[in-house]
Amino acid sequence: MKRALLPHGFTPATRFGTKRPLAKLARRFPRKRAFITGAGSGLGLALARALAREGWALGLFDRNVERLAAVEADLSGQGLSLTAYPGDVTHADELTVAINSFAAGNDGLDVIINNAGVLACGTLMEVPTEDWRWTIEVDLMGTVHGCKAAIPHLQRNGHGLIINVASAAAFAAVPGTIAHNAAKAAVVALSETLRGELRSTGTQVSVAMPALFQTNLLESKRGPAGLRELAATLMRASDYHAAEAAQDILVEAAAGSACIVLPRSMRRWWWMKRWLPEFFLRQVRRRRDELHPYVDRPVRFDEQDELP
Repeated sequence: MKRALLPHGFTPATRFGTKRPLAKLARRFPRKRAFITGAGSGLGLALARALAREGWALGLFDRNVERLAAVEADLSGQGLSLTAYPGDVTHADELTVAINSFAAGNDGLDVIINNAGVLACGTLMEVPTEDWRWTIEVDLMGTVHGCKAAIPHLQRNGHGLIINVASAAAFAAVPGTIAHNAAKAAVVALSETLRGELRSTGTQVSVAMPALFQTNLLESKRGPAGLRELAATLMRASDYHAAEAAQDILVEAAAGSACIVLPRSMRRWWWMKRWLPEFFLRQVRRRRDELHPYVDRPVRFDEQDELP
């Protein structure tokens, strides 16, 4: 039976059989210094709260100044070491200055979580070029900027952790969110490649691929109304929560996982995609059609074009 809310007194730690599920992460990085993008709400905020409970010094980066200020006031009031940095991940200089400032003020950096992301809905022929650029700039290039700015600080320590937040969309390839799927798949490829590049430096790279859960991602979504509604339906149907996802990501990353597919029930889909790709894609399409009666528009070609 699906639960609408987390039970009273519930914390994600309950599922790990310990009251301190992040103890391993703290042992690996005893200075406990982390920087999070997209930290003003949703998964980013949940990640910040999970680390704050363990006494981490936090640098929080978000383009929504009002939300970021509210988060800073909330967490700072708990006596935590926290610095808020308003800015846009698509502007490499803004993000680099913020990360450098945080590292300078905390004598280094241990963990960066590139979490900022957006959602553009639509088929290939529906998504405007402007929305393609927007999605790639935020989801992919925002991650690139965060990695490039953080790596010198992580290497200075001789160890470090990069967590890039992609999405299950990277492998699920749900029709109607093509730009989002492509951008998140690129984040996965970036992360897997970077993991190999940094292997000898002591810096670990992990990529998280959570399925949709209830968050505010849809507030900035773009695209046709039918597909926006589909995304909202999928999100409402999820019984997975941001607090759970945050805890799961941090625990799996602390254990050294390269690819973190969440929730655990999604891992069979991950393996199905690898071993039975055609069957997997049919199942994805069937599931989408069950949840929403959106009818695909035909792809139109100019008269001089030849159909494939």
